[in-house]
Amino acid sequence: MLKSEKDQYKQTFKQDLDQLAKRLKAYVSSENGDWTIKGFIDVYKNIYTISSDTKIVSKILEIHLFPQIVVFAEQIGYKIILAEKQNWYPDLTFIHKENNDIKFALDLKTTFRRNDKTAGFTLGSHGGYFKERDKDKNIQFPYNQYTGHYCLGVIYSRVKPDEDVSDTDIYQVEEIKEAYDTPNNYNVGERQITTVDNLKSITSVIRDFDFFAAEKWKIASDKQGSGNTANIGSVFDIADLKTENGVFSQLGEEWFDEYWINHGTATMMKDGKPQKITTLADFLEFKGRQDLLSKIVSKNQYKKI
Repeated sequence: MLKSEKDQYKQTFKQDLDQLAKRLKAYVSSENGDWTIKGFIDVYKNIYTISSDTKIVSKILEIHLFPQIVVFAEQIGYKIILAEKQNWYPDLTFIHKENNDIKFALDLKTTFRRNDKTAGFTLGSHGGYFKERDKDKNIQFPYNQYTGHYCLGVIYSRVKPDEDVSDTDIYQVEEIKEAYDTPNNYNVGERQITTVDNLKSITSVIRDFDFFAAEKWKIASDKQGSGNTANIGSVFDIADLKTENGVFSQLGEEWFDEYWINHGTATMMKDGKPQKITTLADFLEFKGRQDLLSKIVSKNQYKKI
């Protein structure tokens, strides 16, 4: 496939993803910005509120968004393949219905705002399939078969950031009750059930969503995203995430690939001592490309997610 043809597919796919991101906020939010998901319901119409634990919120958001993504894929002429195993990359593979050589990797990335300006994600492994790009271990298709790698980002605010799973509430809602339902003030074990007039009376655990689409390398930082694991971290400035203004955004995808393939393994002499390369500035110096140092986008990027 010619590079110009590949670039055209990428441009069109990104434009379509941007339009999807614009629509999703209204899909998941009520008119006041609350998440429309209030909790789980049982056969007695008890509503169990959700913990604000990020793993729980992330999984439910994925379930909530998936029907819209399926419709989106159909509208733009793609079929979707889900990751066969939980830890495989990517979450979703889009394959063009008329040209099976066109594949896009899409990960759903959800996180909460640290404050009004910052949030962050992990962007996948920089080991395994990232380095051995013709292998299919822990990845749906070999990395080099994908035309592009994208994130659909979801940023939200937590209403109860310190909530524990055991602190979730149980409600009955008058507008959905029937005559034979559990009576008011009924307890579940030692937990009291609260009666409210309507579903909107129940406080959502998250609110104020921002959705955006980004090519993975364009929002990457040069720091790992989570402790000692081999994950690529994103930049943290929300404005930079939404505008794809990451550390590598002015250098290009080739530098992103080469840096992260060699992260923590390439070694340079610094102050007379061998040192593993873990910053982009050091890597460019190691490669003899100090002329590119001015293209590193650097803001508040050196935190842990």
